[in-house]
Amino acid sequence: MCGMPQQPPIRRTPTRPSRPDASMSLLTNVMDHSLDDGYAEAADRKKAAGAGGMPKTLRARLGLAAGLVLAALVVTVGAAQARVAAPVVAKEREELIDRIDRETDATDKLEGSVDKLRDDVGDRQREALKKSGGEDQSELVGILSGAVAVHGPGVKLVVNDAKEATTGGDGNPRETNGFSDTGRVRDRDMQRVINGLWESGAEAVSINGQRLTALSAIRAAGDAILVDNKPLVPPYTVLAVGDRKRLSTRFQNSADGLYLHALQENYGIRTAISTEDDVRLAAAPSVIVRTAQPNTEKNEKGTS
Repeated sequence: MCGMPQQPPIRRTPTRPSRPDASMSLLTNVMDHSLDDGYAEAADRKKAAGAGGMPKTLRARLGLAAGLVLAALVVTVGAAQARVAAPVVAKEREELIDRIDRETDATDKLEGSVDKLRDDVGDRQREALKKSGGEDQSELVGILSGAVAVHGPGVKLVVNDAKEATTGGDGNPRETNGFSDTGRVRDRDMQRVINGLWESGAEAVSINGQRLTALSAIRAAGDAILVDNKPLVPPYTVLAVGDRKRLSTRFQNSADGLYLHALQENYGIRTAISTEDDVRLAAAPSVIVRTAQPNTEKNEKGTS
């Protein structure tokens, strides 16, 4: 059969890689460049750093040593200052002890003086009881107890209900739970007045001629004020024997005097006080004076 000559088929030979493991580039890289190279580079960097500076370990040791030296220096300085200040503190302590001793001695001397003065006052009081201006001791006791009549300079105090005073609905002026507007003088008001006069220096006191003693009582019965169970009617005239000017001034400036003034301002209770050259107070009835005598006999058991 004639015809065109046929070209032989072209066969292409596959290209083979130069190395069998060329397709495994990662593994090849690992195998060709082992970790020893990295360690070698790190060692080279350390050597280069060592050439220009000092290792970190050495610097840390030097820093620790410097800190210890500084701490030792601080402790040494503190100890030196304490040794220097110790004598000063000891001196101040000794001075303080000496001052306390001096003040203690002064206090002891003052206490001794007080004891001597107290003994002297007691002796003078006993002498005054034995003879007071030539009076007998029993007479002096009678005057102080209210058993005998007295007279002398003093003050006169008049206390009266308010002009518009009326009795409350239950018959009790100014109930205990609070003052009402009745304007009545109560027993507690007169108690404060009398106590204020005693505290201000009164030597003898009477109300409406009724002499007051250490046993007297001021009470209320309904609308009436009782002194030793005897009813009194307003106005209430109080007489007190004493240093008139001093007694009047001290009473008006006392808490009880201010209380009486407040009753006058707030409830219209009428008051008037005056100094007198001579006031007379009657004796208190049914007062018996008894005096005790010292036992001068020696106790045989105590002296044997």
